[in-house]
Amino acid sequence: MKTQRVLTGITTSGTPHLGNYVGAVRPTVRASRLAEVESFYFLADYHALIKVGEPARVQRSTLEIAATWLACGLDPEKVTFYRQSDIPEIPELTWFLTCVTGKGVLNRAHAYKASVDKNNAANVDPDAGVTAGLFMYPVLMAADILMFNAHQVPVGRDQIQHIEMARDIAASFNHLYGEHFTLPEAAIEDHVATLPGLDGRKMSKSYDNTIPLFAPRDQLKKLIMGIVTDSRAPGESKSTEDSALFQLYQAFASPDETAALAKAYVDGIAWGEAKELLFERLEQEIAPMRAVYDELIQEPARIEKTLKAGADKARAIATPFTARLRHAVGLRPLQTVAAPAASKAGKASAAAFKQYRERDGLFYFKLLDAQGALLLQSTGFAAPRDAAQAMAQLQREGSAALDALSSQIASRGEASALETALRSFSEPGV
Repeated sequence: MKTQRVLTGITTSGTPHLGNYVGAVRPTVRASRLAEVESFYFLADYHALIKVGEPARVQRSTLEIAATWLACGLDPEKVTFYRQSDIPEIPELTWFLTCVTGKGVLNRAHAYKASVDKNNAANVDPDAGVTAGLFMYPVLMAADILMFNAHQVPVGRDQIQHIEMARDIAASFNHLYGEHFTLPEAAIEDHVATLPGLDGRKMSKSYDNTIPLFAPRDQLKKLIMGIVTDSRAPGESKSTEDSALFQLYQAFASPDETAALAKAYVDGIAWGEAKELLFERLEQEIAPMRAVYDELIQEPARIEKTLKAGADKARAIATPFTARLRHAVGLRPLQTVAAPAASKAGKASAAAFKQYRERDGLFYFKLLDAQGALLLQSTGFAAPRDAAQAMAQLQREGSAALDALSSQIASRGEASALETALRSFSEPGV
């Protein structure tokens, strides 16, 4: 089975709450442990700048979200876990993609349209308060996804448009410059619950109705006891359908526990007792993670080191890929002889390196010619960075690097075809 690349990011704009945990953190941590999946998890701090003008808040949120993911079980040794702003190739790719993206496409983006509609309703300038950052958000998101050629991006239905736009942008670039990008697919997470907040509306920082994921035990209990309920007294049958308490409990409880609480609702459980049950169930799951979180949050240097290591892994992919894209768009050394332009009717793909992970947990790469024939196959590497460095050496030095890397090469194709393919990287005009 082919390894799938899956990419997920969280914007660093606030303190993680129970809704973030149930809707994003918990399912992505579980997904990171699946076989045949190469996972990329990032802190979207560039995205935060679009809507947060408080530098201290962005920094604090970055620390809190990183600590949350790690406390909830994300293993940075098994995934690529990084901070968006540590990858300078991402804004460079954003510009490349901006240059092939039609303004009309961005005009249709939901967030931009919502701002324009709100301004029109208020009879003010349609673009009042709209920054270029908000307008260009879909292109930055496309760069996040396309930089690592993610196959799948887990999103809710409200984010499908952004994945479709990333596909369109990638297709436009591929059409102009050759096949460089995988067209990503949205992995729709219909099964992920949307939790209610303290007032019964969707839990959101916008409504100021959130329950912080790692609030201290006493604070958590106080917040739970303050959840809005109706006026039905103890002994009166209660409905689970519109009960924020019940929905929160269901997101953490087993089916048997949920069924037992549903029966208790019918039997007239007191709201105070139901809140106590919810609090104890939340504590059962959260308390062990809170202990880890509290330790991590006191060691920002430790988290920084983890993120820098993740950035090294990410850049081992991003740096050589960006060099290839720079050449594709014409940002080349002046002594390079430009190849004749291919007709749009049938552009031939150049030779290409492919990096991947096998079931043995090791990382491999191969070199394919324009028709997909295998020219070079590596042995396994313990880390993706090591495989990427070997690829970069071959691209830099061409066939001269073959002897130096002989112990890391499992098989080679026909010598002249291999030499020609390698020269196309070190001497792009060939």
